[in-house]
Amino acid sequence: MRTPTHDEFSGRLDSLNGDHSNVFGPELGEFPHAERRAESLGDKETKTGTTTVGIKTEEGVVLATDMRASMGYMVSSKDVQKVEEIHPTGALTIAGSVSAAQSLISSLRAEVRLYEARRGEDMSMQALSTLVGNFLRSGGFYIVQPILGGVDEEGGHIYSIDPAGSVLEEEYTVTGSGSQYALGVLEREYSDGLSVDEAKQVATNAIRAAVERDLASGNGINIAVVTEDGVDIQRHQNFEGLE
Repeated sequence: MRTPTHDEFSGRLDSLNGDHSNVFGPELGEFPHAERRAESLGDKETKTGTTTVGIKTEEGVVLATDMRASMGYMVSSKDVQKVEEIHPTGALTIAGSVSAAQSLISSLRAEVRLYEARRGEDMSMQALSTLVGNFLRSGGFYIVQPILGGVDEEGGHIYSIDPAGSVLEEEYTVTGSGSQYALGVLEREYSDGLSVDEAKQVATNAIRAAVERDLASGNGINIAVVTEDGVDIQRHQNFEGLE
């Protein structure tokens, strides 16, 4: 854990010293000098060299990821949960900084619960995707590139969200260091009208292709199926039996 410098502490006190130039800026997730700290960390922070996949189906969505976390050229963990439930019918994959992704997931869960408590209804996937984009745009969760998948009254949704906060709704998408290998499989095997079981097989094939060629991806697969009934996440240490 790195000790903050004097400059970083003084930066946090600007508004108390009479600098109100950013008084209308976002409060949640705003960290002074975030970009400078990100550059200084370099490879010191554990990052997930990752492959994540999201596919939309008629009944819902399928999200899949590998299970390896890397630190530079070292495998730091072989059992990482890279897809998490953040909404009663929504889940998020993570690619990038582990600590930032964990903080993002905790913040999203809290905001979803607050929304439901205040309004008495589930947040729509469009609203949730906007929330994720706003969090990333704030700069407080740098080096995270998630895929959001979920189901609401309008059906299934897959959103590709980049680290700068842009949000794109897709039929299928990939992120991470193994993206090019997984995307090649998706381009060949995806078609309109896939069932959940068919999409699970396509996602499995995509992750397997990435694991075969990308050094930073491996050690199994997480598969999340999201339908109107909820989120079901399964973990497999190997690909045998997933044919």
